[in-house]
Amino acid sequence: MGERGSLPVLESKEKAFLSARAARDKKGEDIVVLEVGSLTPLADFFVLCSAESQRQVLAITDAIDEALSREGINPMSVEGRENALWILMDYSDVIVHVFKQEVRDFYDLERLWGDAKRLTLPRHKTLALGKG
Repeated sequence: MGERGSLPVLESKEKAFLSARAARDKKGEDIVVLEVGSLTPLADFFVLCSAESQRQVLAITDAIDEALSREGINPMSVEGRENALWILMDYSDVIVHVFKQEVRDFYDLERLWGDAKRLTLPRHKTLALGKG
């Protein structure tokens, strides 16, 4: 692992899993981590998750931002906060997509990236308990 200032820099996979755990801790649903690095130069991983309401979409993205910020990692850009139907958080090597459920169903990114390897998020690790 490299260094950025005094904080260690997380590897891409660790960053994706930290994002997914933060989403899970805020009751994000149907969380998927896709390994897309061999399919696109856009990123190494996509993290997708759904929420029941726009308020929850915002809460999940705030939790992800907070979890990664504690590691010294800030997004290059965040799109979609205005309407909170689909928020995209670009961390360069990891792109996080937080959707309101019907928007996720409509765009169906899992189908578009169907050749990507799906990674399993370990169930026992949570941020709230300080394990992870």
